[in-house]
Amino acid sequence: MSSARQDATRDRIEDALVGPLADQGLDVEAVEVTPAGKRRVLRVAVDKDGGVTLDDVADATRAVSEVLDASDVMGEMPYTLEVTSRGVDRPLTLPRHWRRNADRLVKVTLVEGGTVTGRITSSDDAGATLDVDGSTRELSYADVAKALVQIEFNRKSDKSSDKDEDA
Repeated sequence: MSSARQDATRDRIEDALVGPLADQGLDVEAVEVTPAGKRRVLRVAVDKDGGVTLDDVADATRAVSEVLDASDVMGEMPYTLEVTSRGVDRPLTLPRHWRRNADRLVKVTLVEGGTVTGRITSSDDAGATLDVDGSTRELSYADVAKALVQIEFNRKSDKSSDKDEDA
């Protein structure tokens, strides 16, 4: 399948899924169709405010299956369907991504060059505010070339109790 045809198929699938998944409170974050031998793998990533649960993924899988079964968008070639959550490895590209990752640590590559790492303290449709080592940094989305959530292990939270006192 040519790249242009594959892109058109992906776009048709995404268009068909947006409404039914929005009815469940889910956003379609990504649709990928990749060849896998004599089959194809269709991956659909979904997200929502508050995060996606396993029940959300199961409901989304049923909805996607119903849409695909009722249309010819996947053609005759067999495929495997995978519905997943967005995942932290995907870049923050839309204002809702920034909003849903409030209080998370992000590494931002700037359009002008250089990087900034800070915690998202707030965001709106135009940009985000980061806490960078105790200083506030306002970023316009237009100035962001790439932004990725950073995985934090053993983060000390202000809300955590002092469990070490009993040791």
